[in-house]
Amino acid sequence: MSTLSISAQHWVDTVLYPFQSKHVQLPSGKMHYVDEGKGDVLLFVHGTPTWSFLYRDFVKELSESYRCIAIDHLGFGLSEKPAGFEGTPQNHSENLAAFITALNLKDITLVVHDFGGSIGLGAALQQPDRIKNVVLFNSWLWSTKEDPMAQEIDGLLNSEAGQQYYLEQNYSVQVLLKQAFIDPSKLTDEVHQQYLSPFPDSESRKALLTIGKGFVGASDWYQSLWEKLDILEDKKWLILWGTKDPFLNTSYLDKWKSKLPTAKIKEFDSGHFVQEEKTAEAIVAMKRFLD
Repeated sequence: MSTLSISAQHWVDTVLYPFQSKHVQLPSGKMHYVDEGKGDVLLFVHGTPTWSFLYRDFVKELSESYRCIAIDHLGFGLSEKPAGFEGTPQNHSENLAAFITALNLKDITLVVHDFGGSIGLGAALQQPDRIKNVVLFNSWLWSTKEDPMAQEIDGLLNSEAGQQYYLEQNYSVQVLLKQAFIDPSKLTDEVHQQYLSPFPDSESRKALLTIGKGFVGASDWYQSLWEKLDILEDKKWLILWGTKDPFLNTSYLDKWKSKLPTAKIKEFDSGHFVQEEKTAEAIVAMKRFLD
């Protein structure tokens, strides 16, 4: 077992993240999650370079009426970083499907963001009968090969310099995370430290590099999911979108709108991390949708 999943607990800010840690042993590794409240299941799925900490205020508030489960992907947050787990988006999706089965979760409201979109929806398409609603923050689920922004990021991540940035300088959390905020005051030093701490050295940052390479590397897989998304068309959808996202612009939102014409949509004047910049407003929108 990775020692990080145990020893890392000391850096967790238990005022910001006051939850009991739980773990489940899955075939690919030991996965950390929080499980708060009772009622219908809300399953929160993060992307990169975040972890369940991203949804801390959602869990605090919504666990008064719902069972809130927020996971950490393997290699992220307080989950194990198993050497044998490659960590592509497809790997994470298979692992999430295994998690849902292991906990026998049903009537799930799936809440996804960033890479968590393809990871979560990939798992949902494997077991659609377990899914009741979908709440989607800034994300994608189609071929990224032709996207200029994706190509630019892919070029960086597959270059020697880019890999050094990621592994030696923690570029994903030190630089890209900051760039994704429109209101820098929302990324306090205390909050930023909670995103930095899971990745203390180059070995621990391989998860960030691998999933990042999947932005374009998993393009065909995203497209295959997109073409099957009709399997989930009978679910209720809520889209919560930050319109000032420097990475996923509103053309991404337009694509979702055309695919899901009956989805409820709430747009926010925020960057990529609506959960951090427009926390209260997004929680209110979720409450209204779930009610």
